[in-house]
Amino acid sequence: MADEAGHESLLDAKILYRDISIGNVMLAMAEDDGFLIDLDLAIKIDRENASGAPSKTGTKVFMAIGALYGEDHNFMHDLESFFWVLFWVCVHWNGPGRSRSKTKYDSWNYEPTQKLAEIKKGKVDEEDKFTEEVEKEFTAQCKPLIPCIQELREAVFPGGKRWLTEDRQLYSRMKSVLQRAIETLDTTVQ
Repeated sequence: MADEAGHESLLDAKILYRDISIGNVMLAMAEDDGFLIDLDLAIKIDRENASGAPSKTGTKVFMAIGALYGEDHNFMHDLESFFWVLFWVCVHWNGPGRSRSKTKYDSWNYEPTQKLAEIKKGKVDEEDKFTEEVEKEFTAQCKPLIPCIQELREAVFPGGKRWLTEDRQLYSRMKSVLQRAIETLDTTVQ
C-alpha cells in the first residue's frame, strides 16, 4: 500500500514512474513500509522534449496491456502494473524463501509484446475464467489473496475491459482493496 502511495506522490510531483516490477517494489515486514526503487525510466510529465527512452518501458511481464500495445505511458499503466506484480507473486511465491521452480507464466518473459498483451487481455476479460485460473494457479500460501486479486481485477479492468480514461480515484480504490486484504490476512494468521 505504501508503494501505491509513493507512486501517487511521484505523480503529484509530476513524475511518471513507468517501471513497476517485482524488483522495484520493496516491501518490509513493518506495516506500510514499502517503497519504490530505481527511477531510471521515470520521466517528468510536463517535459517539452522526448526522453529518448523507448516507447515501451518497464519489465515486460509486469507491463500494462496498453503499454504492451505501445500506447503513450501514463499513471494508469503503472497502476495496472501493480496488479500484474501481485498476480505474479501469487503464482510464484510459496512462502518465505520458497518459490515455484517453474510456472506456465514464465513464458511471458519470452512472448512478443503484442502476443503478451493478448494473453493478458484473455486472463482478465471474463470473471468466471479469471476466478477459475487463480484458484488453480495461485500457490497455497497466496490462496487467501484470491478475493483481493478479484477485487483489484474489477477495479483495474471494470467489466473485464481495459480502462478508457484516466481515473485518479483508482489509487484510493486499490489502496482500499489492499487494506482490506491486509486486515483479512492479519486475522487469519493470528
